[in-house]
Amino acid sequence: MEAAEETKDTQRLELNGPVPDFEAMTTHGPIRLSKWNKGKWVILFSHPADFTPVCTTEFMAFAKLEDELGKRDVALLGNSVDSVYSHIAWVRSIKENWGVDINFPIIADLDMNVAQLYGMLHEASSATAAVRAVFFIDPKRTLRAMIYYPLNVGRNFDEVLRVVDALQTVDKHGVACPADWRPGDKVIVPPPGTVSDAQKRVADKSLEVTDWYFSKKEV
Repeated sequence: MEAAEETKDTQRLELNGPVPDFEAMTTHGPIRLSKWNKGKWVILFSHPADFTPVCTTEFMAFAKLEDELGKRDVALLGNSVDSVYSHIAWVRSIKENWGVDINFPIIADLDMNVAQLYGMLHEASSATAAVRAVFFIDPKRTLRAMIYYPLNVGRNFDEVLRVVDALQTVDKHGVACPADWRPGDKVIVPPPGTVSDAQKRVADKSLEVTDWYFSKKEV
């Protein structure tokens, strides 16, 4: 009975559902998610701990990706169960040792509020360190995609950018993106929903039609 009640009370993040709002202290001062960078996409991501090797490589990769994300109206927001002073010292260390500026804010989540809200703590991995989670949040504060990586494997940043491009492409054109899609590749046209439309689709010369349910086009 207790297990059933616990499952019922646990907040579950769902794709295409709203994300939890929160207030938090960051390296850029206090923020409230619903008001921070309003009208932009947000990538909220977690890392296990400051001053750790894999996390350091990831933060430098995020920093190098920031300009490309900015062109797409995407803001970065980091999070870990560390103090703001630890974050500041680590950011300074990255600058001093590798010459990389970390310009995006990092949440000081010592009370684990954000980590718990977003399911960043996986007890089978660690009860106190967040896994490497990435949440893609659109301007309406809807969760559009999420990716989890284990503590000992760094993220693929080409994939982070690809997911952003794919999500923005499907929103703009009302299409779908096939496996391994990248900008410039053809996209999938949603299949027709009636027999009549299926017949029209097969005869549509403006599309690359393989079968009535499988069509591609350029955007």
